[in-house]
This record gives sequence, structure tokens and C-alpha cells, in this order.
Amino acid sequence: MLRETLESINTNSCLIEVFGLGYVGLPLAVKLANGGFNVIGIEVNQNRIKRLENNELNETELNIKKEYLDVRKNDLLTLSCLSKKSENNKIGIICVHTPISTKSIESDLYVKNAIEEFLATSKKGDVIVIESSIGGGTTEKMEKIINEYGYKIGEDFGLCFCPERIDPQNKKWNLDNIPRIIYCSDDITFKITQKLYNPVNHSNLHRMSSAKIAEVVKSYENAFRLVNISLVNELGILCEKLKIDVNEVINAAKTKPFGFMPFYPGAGAGGHCIPKDPRFLLQAADKNNLKFSTIENALRVNLHIPKHICQNIEEYLENYSIEKSVLVCGLSYKPDVGDMRDSPGFKILNDLAIRGFKVGGYDPYFNPQLIEKYLIENFLDDLEFKNIKKLTDENISKYSCICLVQNHSIDNFVINDIYEKSKVKMIYDCVGKIKFKNNSTTVLKTFGKN
Repeated sequence: MLRETLESINTNSCLIEVFGLGYVGLPLAVKLANGGFNVIGIEVNQNRIKRLENNELNETELNIKKEYLDVRKNDLLTLSCLSKKSENNKIGIICVHTPISTKSIESDLYVKNAIEEFLATSKKGDVIVIESSIGGGTTEKMEKIINEYGYKIGEDFGLCFCPERIDPQNKKWNLDNIPRIIYCSDDITFKITQKLYNPVNHSNLHRMSSAKIAEVVKSYENAFRLVNISLVNELGILCEKLKIDVNEVINAAKTKPFGFMPFYPGAGAGGHCIPKDPRFLLQAADKNNLKFSTIENALRVNLHIPKHICQNIEEYLENYSIEKSVLVCGLSYKPDVGDMRDSPGFKILNDLAIRGFKVGGYDPYFNPQLIEKYLIENFLDDLEFKNIKKLTDENISKYSCICLVQNHSIDNFVINDIYEKSKVKMIYDCVGKIKFKNNSTTVLKTFGKN
């Protein structure tokens, strides 16, 4: 059965179903369709489906707009909320959200739902590829579900785990040139995926010997980033006490040509992956009666950094007898993206509000209609703040301090102009992007620098 699928994918006659059309699934679906495959993009969010049907791409999707319009025009990419039966062999690629496990929801729930949706229309010879970030043992758990539908993994049905590797807005590394790791249930399925990923990243796939190894690799990659981000942020706190510049320390250290990789301080790691994926390693350690202290400490530090920044702001304002009103600039989790998940900007907003500050929030990618979604994604029940649509003189005049959390490219000029023309009494720069100017009367404070 799988040999028939291999033959059909070699002639591009397979039907590809991509589950989840977010920042992972949509570019992948476009790449596959652009490579000549017939692709169905499956999305349960009806508003997203409607937006994409109207060819309305958001700010972070504009880089694929031309390719998207081309494949839509040529009927190579269709949109649906459901999987469809097909006489042709099918490959389902799972790119859905995986939340942190709670008492009410398991992290693999949406993966399980998508796989069962695909299995409801499947037949022998079909293949499932999981790209979503998952915890240890999840692939094996999904294999059991597939077996319950009467299939034999590795014989008449293929199963893979090929975790996404995406760094939104990275100009050097993108979907085309990032190598991928992959676990495949059997040799034929691996050959199928080599053909499948040819238009994606030229089949630059490194095969793992087991699903558990692939799962741990994905979690370890982001644990590495979390630990180093937490390390440099703690270094920043120390450098403040030592009255030295943390960036000067880092730039000097990176002159060493081996054994060092520079990370720079900020308000903390946010987004969907870095604060979450390392927890899969914690869960695996806990199941085996072990502690993973490095990750536990890194997570603790990551949660502390926004509080440290708020404490600094409060002390500085009191020292300079400045009104406690702050405009937090940058609510997304990183520069030049619209993703607000687990954002340090929201943590700072919330902590300042708890401290009794008058608070406002600004981000060029902020959508006021999605505020309830943003609060859920930031684990907040409620947060009242004034949403500032533009950094006009009138809007910023209502605040005594600007806290720069993310330095979006489109705001670079405006932020520098605010500082150089002394339009606010104080700026707290979390990312060290503003250069000191003698002629500015604005008090400039930078995280990691006295």
C-alpha cells in the first residue's frame, strides 16, 4: 500500500492535507502547492478561513502573498474546515497548536483531534506527518490511535514526526534552507517524505532512529535557547549592580572564536515555543522520578525578568519624582511579528497595573478585536489598559515614561525621534537599542546597564 503512495507522490498525484494554517501551516501549504501538489489547507478557525478566502493576509504573511495568490489562482490550494475523502493517496500534515498541559486540557489534544479528523477519511497507504511540537511519547500515543482504526504502522500506513523549525522574520534562515530532523515509521515512508519536502527545503532531512529521540531533540533545541536567554538576563541584572554595560561584556566575549554563542538581554522569552517546549523535558523527567533543575531555574528566571524591569521603572520614576504613567511599546513576543502569545510586554503591562500605574500599550500589530484571545494566550483573566494605535505626540504626551519591550523595524525612527526630541520624561529600554544622546533631556535607562 505504501509503495503505491510512493509511486503517486513521485507523480505529484497525492492529495496533501495541512491541518492548521497558522505561522507554520500556511507557509508550508503554499510551498507544497507551489511545488505542484494538490493541497487542502484545513483550519477550524472560521474567521481565518474567511480572511484567507478573501485573499487577506496579515502583516506577518505578506512575504508569501505572491506565492499564495498564485497557488490559489491555479486551484492548487483549497481551504476547508474538514478533511475530505479522496480516491488518491493522502498525506496529512499536522501543524496545529499544542498548549501547555493543564487540568482541563492535554497538550496533545489538538494533535489528536486533527489526526482523528484525517483518519475519518483515510484508507490504507495514507501517511501522517506531525510537525506540531509535542512531548515525549506523543508519537507513540498517536500510533496506538492509528492502530485502533485498523491500520498497521509501517506496513499499510505511514507515521512521521518532523518538528517545525521556524524563526519568524529571520532574514537568513527560512523554510527554504533550514535543515529538518524527521522520524519515519519505515523506509518507504521516509522516501515518501523526501519527495514531499523537496519543494519545502530540498529534502534536507536528517532521519532519527526513534520517535522519542526526535521529540527530545525538538524540546532540547528550545530549552537551549531558554536557558541561554535566562542566563544573559541574569547577567544583565548583575551588570546593573556592578555598574557596567552587559552588551560590552557580551560583545567582548563573542570575540572568542569557539565555545561561545552570543545572546542579548531583553524582557524575557515569549511566544509559543521557548517558554513551552522545555516543559516537555520537565514532564519526561518527572515521569522518570528525576529533576531537571536547569530548566526549572531558567523558567523561574524568565518569569522574574518582567518583574525586575517593573521594579526598576518604579524606582527610577520615584527617584526622579516622575508621575507613574507608562506606555509599554511592543506587545508581541519578538520584533516584527504579530504573535502576542506569552509575551513579556503583557507581563510588564500587568505588573505595572498591579503596582497602581496608569498604563497604556502600543504595538503596530495589535488588533483590538482580539483582546480576549490575547489575554487567554497570556494567561490573564483581566487587564485594563489604554490601547494606543499610533505613537503620535498627542498620544505619548499622556505618559511620563515609555517602556520599550520590542523594537519593531517600522517604529525605529519614531522611537528614536521621541528620545532625541525629548518628548517624554523617561524611556526604559529593555533591549538596548537606543543610543545615548547628550542633547536629549529624556532620562534613558537600559536593562543591563547602570
